[in-house]
Amino acid sequence: MITFLLTLVRLIRVVRACWHDQEFRALLALFGLLLAGATLFYVRVEGWSALDALYFSVVTVATVGYGDFTPQTAWGKVFTIVYLAVGVGLFVALAGKLALVVLLPPAAGADVNRRTPGRPSKLETPEG
Repeated sequence: MITFLLTLVRLIRVVRACWHDQEFRALLALFGLLLAGATLFYVRVEGWSALDALYFSVVTVATVGYGDFTPQTAWGKVFTIVYLAVGVGLFVALAGKLALVVLLPPAAGADVNRRTPGRPSKLETPEG
């Protein structure tokens, strides 16, 4: 139990460290909207309870896939294909932002957009 609490405290610190980053906040908002939209879709189309739909949405986007729930309708299957393509990308982007703060030294972790200390990102153009 203590290990769980320490891990939870560390996660909260990491999220707080990322919170100043506008890209992180945008990704988190998009991820929340995607989960809410998918949950609502599965409630309406598949007829699942809100808890079952949220559970399936989280398990699916995290690519765990226990297999205890599966879409039965054609629309549900098509939606799940699109949801996976979009959701996994957002999930990985969020996890990557959090990992930068955890893995980089504190000075480098302060700027979560920085890729390698002293070296510009490939996407950045040199000033001149």
